[in-house]
Amino acid sequence: MSAGPALEEVVDGLALVDHHVHGALRDDVDAAGFELLLTESDRVGGDGASPWDSQLGFAVRRWCAPVLGLEPHAGPAAYLARRAELGADAVNRSLLAASGVGRYLVDTGFRGGLLHGVEGMRELSGREVHEIVRLEAVAEALAASGVGAVEFPERYREALDAATTEAAGLKSVVAYRYGLDFDPAPPARRDVVAAAGAWLRRTDAGAEPRVTYPVLLRALIWAGVERGLPLQFHVGFGDPDLDLHRCDPLHLTDFLRRTADRDVPILLLHNYPFHRNAGYLAAMFPHVWFDVGLATMFTGARSATVVAESLELAPFGKILYSSDAWGLAELHHLGALFWRRGMATALRRFVDDGEWTEADAVRVAQAIGVDNAMRVYRLTGSATAGPSAAGRPAGTAR
Repeated sequence: MSAGPALEEVVDGLALVDHHVHGALRDDVDAAGFELLLTESDRVGGDGASPWDSQLGFAVRRWCAPVLGLEPHAGPAAYLARRAELGADAVNRSLLAASGVGRYLVDTGFRGGLLHGVEGMRELSGREVHEIVRLEAVAEALAASGVGAVEFPERYREALDAATTEAAGLKSVVAYRYGLDFDPAPPARRDVVAAAGAWLRRTDAGAEPRVTYPVLLRALIWAGVERGLPLQFHVGFGDPDLDLHRCDPLHLTDFLRRTADRDVPILLLHNYPFHRNAGYLAAMFPHVWFDVGLATMFTGARSATVVAESLELAPFGKILYSSDAWGLAELHHLGALFWRRGMATALRRFVDDGEWTEADAVRVAQAIGVDNAMRVYRLTGSATAGPSAAGRPAGTAR
C-alpha cells in the first residue's frame, strides 16, 4: 500500500509551470472568431471541416463546458451562448483557475495587443507570471525606431539587454520565418549589416517589418545565445505559414553541437509530430530540453499517446510541461488537463506492470510538471504551493 497520496491525486494537484504560453484574450469573441481559434489554420471552412468536429472541439464541449456551468458535451450554440453571457473576464478566470497551473512563462511577442500580457495574466490568475521575449519582436521594434544598418548589430544587442532585464527566457520563431535548416554558424558582421540594410530599406518603403532574411535571423539567434538566457525554439506543428518538413528538430543538430559549451539551455517547444526526434536530441545534448505542448490539446482524446511517447528516450529531467495556449482560456485549461491525464495514465501503467515504483512515478511527474522548469529557468519561490483544485473537474488526471 502506498504511504503517500495516490499517483493520480499527486498529478491532479501539481501546480504546473507552463514554461511556454501566451495570454488569454482581453475581449469577448464572436462565434466565427472562436471557431478560428480552435484551429491552427488561418481559415475555417470547407465541407465537413467545422473545428467543432475535431478532437479539440469535442474536448471543449466535454471538459470546458462544466467549468462554465453547463452539462458535459453541451452543443456549440449553447456553449457560445454561455460564454457570451459570462463575459471574457469571468470565462478567463474560471478556466485559468480550473487548469491548476501555478506559474506561467508568457511569450508576449505575437499579436500582444489582443491578449493579456504579464500583468494581466498575473491579475487574472493570481499566479506568478514571467515574460519570454521574442528575438524577432525586439528587432522589429528596433527597425521602427529608425536604426541604421551599420549600427544595427550593436544596437540590437543593447535593445535585447534592455528588453530582458526581468525576462525568464528568449524565443526564436526562425521555424516560421525560414526553417530550422538554417546555417548554424554565427554570421559575419559585414553580412549582418548588408542584410539589415536590405531589410530596413524595405521597411522604410512601407513593407511589414517582419524579419525573414536568414542572415538576420541567425544574427538574432546568436545574440540570444550571447545573452545567456534559456532560449526557446518553436519546433514542428504550427500555423500554415511554416513548412513542416523544415521544422524537424534534427535540423538543429549542428547548431546544438556549436552551443553545447555555452551554458545556455535550449528548449525545443511542441515538436509534434517530431517529438521522438526531440527526445533523442534531449538525450544526446546536456543543454537541450523539450515538451509536447500544443499537441496535447489538439490531439484531445488521443493525447495520452503523445504524452507517453515523450517518455520513451530522454532522461526525465529533460522534459517540461507547456500548453502553448493562445487567446482562448479553454486552451490553457485543456493543455493542462490532457497533460495530467496522459502523464497519470502512462505512469500508472508503468507502476501496475511492475516496471516502476509508485514513489518513482510521483517523483517523475513532479519533475516534469514543475521542478525541471524551475531549475532550467532559475526561477525562485515555491515550486509546490499552487492553486487549489477547486473548480477543476474531479479526477481529470485519471
